[in-house]
Amino acid sequence: MTVLQPASVVTVRGRFGQDRTEVNHKAGVKWCAEAPNGTFRAGLEFLDVYEEAPKGKQEEPGSPSSLDPAEVDYYEVMGFSDHHASARVWYRLLNCGFRLPAGAGTDAMTNFASLRGPVGLNRVFVKTGGPLDFGRFLDGLKAGRSMATNGPLVELSLRPRGSSGAWSEPGDELALPAGRHALEARVSLRSIAPVDQLEIVRGGEVVAQLPLAGDRTSADATVTLPPASSSGWYVARASSRRSRHPVLDFYPFGTTSPIYVAVAGRPVRSPADASYFLQWIDRVRAAADAHRGWNTAAEKEAVLAQIARARAVFEGLR
Repeated sequence: MTVLQPASVVTVRGRFGQDRTEVNHKAGVKWCAEAPNGTFRAGLEFLDVYEEAPKGKQEEPGSPSSLDPAEVDYYEVMGFSDHHASARVWYRLLNCGFRLPAGAGTDAMTNFASLRGPVGLNRVFVKTGGPLDFGRFLDGLKAGRSMATNGPLVELSLRPRGSSGAWSEPGDELALPAGRHALEARVSLRSIAPVDQLEIVRGGEVVAQLPLAGDRTSADATVTLPPASSSGWYVARASSRRSRHPVLDFYPFGTTSPIYVAVAGRPVRSPADASYFLQWIDRVRAAADAHRGWNTAAEKEAVLAQIARARAVFEGLR
């Protein structure tokens, strides 16, 4: 099982001129793969480029772009990070055509728990379709039948408007012929803390906001979505604008994995988002090339070659 873990942003204080007093250190890439014996090994981990930021500005946490995301089983959209910022990078990857389910984790940084809540705060739920066991769990996660959350439980299903057929669920592909198609979405929310927003997102943009009433901890609704004429993806998400007890995090957040819509069999593509990752890869390559801590020249060349392969993938998506 291979996971794409977004970088956390750590602020390092220093002085880089009168108007710049912070540098954001993006702890760049951490690829973990499950070994046959059940242990985990780090496939690749290195630091992204140091970037100066104006005082008070929070840089968007980055997503690993040094390997082909087609090799990844899921994206850790929730961790010790700003969940909306991590999701924005996830959306860009989805817009490039990669099918990356939602995952979550809190690592094991118990010395950090007092600042961001306990281990296990951010977690992933998986629909196994049968008795719960480890193999079914991993299979369901890889298939995209997952939901990541620190409290809000969100469900989403889609089908063409007016259809009496089965509903598509996260991980499914809804195949449609060429043309414009009105879709209807069914959304459910149950939360241990109030939420302020219950939304459906397509292509990184909110396409439906669902009403919340009462204590804002539950909702059930069926809504009509804007017509779709191109391939894309949909997720449902719920969040609050501030921290809410008993969720010991910056704010409650939950998201489904995507439901994919394929119109006329065409792939999902976004040249702008592919260019975003190309620019990032170029910064990573420059930092890796300038780094003086390599053990051997062969080690450096192997990493640079790996970065070059990733660049070729995204270049082909523009």
